[in-house]
Amino acid sequence: MTEGNFVDYVKIYASSGKGGKGSSHLHREKFIEKGGPDGGDGGRGGNVILVGNKNLWTLFHLKFLRHVKAGHGGDGGSSRSTGHDGEDKYIEVPLGTVVKDKDTDEVLFEITEDGEQKILVKGGKGGLGNWHFRSSTNQTPRYAQPGMPGEEIDVILELKVLADVGLVGFPNAGKSTLLSVLTSAKPKIADYPFTTLKPNLGIVAYRDFQSFVIADIPGIIEGAAEGRGLGHYFLRHIERNSTLLFLIPADADDIKEQYDILLDELRRYNPEMLDKERLVVISKCDMLDDELKEEMKQQLDKDFKGISYMFISSVAQQGLTELKDKLWKMLNE
Repeated sequence: MTEGNFVDYVKIYASSGKGGKGSSHLHREKFIEKGGPDGGDGGRGGNVILVGNKNLWTLFHLKFLRHVKAGHGGDGGSSRSTGHDGEDKYIEVPLGTVVKDKDTDEVLFEITEDGEQKILVKGGKGGLGNWHFRSSTNQTPRYAQPGMPGEEIDVILELKVLADVGLVGFPNAGKSTLLSVLTSAKPKIADYPFTTLKPNLGIVAYRDFQSFVIADIPGIIEGAAEGRGLGHYFLRHIERNSTLLFLIPADADDIKEQYDILLDELRRYNPEMLDKERLVVISKCDMLDDELKEEMKQQLDKDFKGISYMFISSVAQQGLTELKDKLWKMLNE
């Protein structure tokens, strides 16, 4: 999937169908001049329904869909025949899609399971035919109910990527390179900041045919929680990850300072993110000799009390097996 095809935010106007009106027909037949009421009910209006699809990874197919309108219900007929129901409209969305009311920003619901269906707007109820209104004192009612009107709503669909592990780090920390060597994903890689503009997903093959999903999130900068840089557009994708992997390059001026800035941005965006499992990974360790690495370990032991850390090199393929083992253990504890 190219970056331009990754869409995680769309606005849609949805309207359901109105119900059909009931019939006020009176039964007429040869030799039966004054038959009783036999007007049928109107059909219900169509619903607009969201359906989860595990094979979708983006909202790109909805990018140019501005209006979704369900069909209207048919009117009732004679001989107590009911009008046809309006056609339902189905919108397929990837798992992890959150639906918000555009006007109030209220979260209406979210789709997290394959095949899960949620009614976005319900069709209007069909009106009752005059057959329902007959009585001993009014044997030929000449009235019936009109159908109920449909509903309409402006909604925002937001995709929050579903992944087990989220890669967190500053631009150019080596997240895309790590994703490319751990998985078969082919993210855009270059030696300048903000190469990744959209989240990339990859499946890590583990022992005994097991696997887990890892997401490369675009790099965080200071002020991201307030919307600077790519701001909220990528921070929301980290919310669903059960484990956060903080990737900091070995040539960073101050590893602990970078970690604190990243952690603070997550806290300011959503304090609940601090409850997730964390692992600090020092990348590009092929630049370090044994003596320098030992010095760094002594400092990191002081800085990261109670937080696991490890050294890896994506390019030199160092520490990757240990990293997979550690992540698998954290995900399954």
